[in-house]
Amino acid sequence: MLEFAAAIVFLMGTPGPGVLSAAGVGSAYGARAGGAYVAGLFVGNYLVVGLVVSGIAALALALPWLRMLLLWGSVSYLLYLAAKIALAGSRIAFIHRESPPGFWNGVVFQPINPKAYAVNTALFSGFAFMPQAPATEVLVKALIMAAIWIPIHIAWLFLGVTLRRLDLSETANRAINFVMAFAMVAVVAIAITAQF
Repeated sequence: MLEFAAAIVFLMGTPGPGVLSAAGVGSAYGARAGGAYVAGLFVGNYLVVGLVVSGIAALALALPWLRMLLLWGSVSYLLYLAAKIALAGSRIAFIHRESPPGFWNGVVFQPINPKAYAVNTALFSGFAFMPQAPATEVLVKALIMAAIWIPIHIAWLFLGVTLRRLDLSETANRAINFVMAFAMVAVVAIAITAQF
């Protein structure tokens, strides 16, 4: 069980589309909008967990045309976000929109997030610690995941909120934008290479 918890920390705490977008919403729109978005990410993540545990994700992703459609849809969206980050002006602006992304944007984001499927598949198909009670194991894993997932995403959200409050130089803002954009492109590159 400790190995499972450690895996959650490393797999979910590292920069990926979910945590990077949480930081971005916090930076661009503040804690209130960011909180709603992160709540949506949480619900969306558990939708992905349901798809993974039930086997629906495996069946759907076994169809090459559907897998490619989902992959290129998510890649396009993630590259769009990366471009918005890299091309932002002198202010840190991870995501620009007229209205802040909210709860439903977070819910919808997770099913197109390739890292959500990879992480949840690794966590729920591995680390068996209750082989005699698989349903109980899934429930315990879901609870442990929630106990770790929530603080990690709140920490990323408040990193973004803190960056919003700082009065950084234009050079520092650009450097942060490029680092965040590079991280998003790296996630996209990993997702593409994993398919080939």
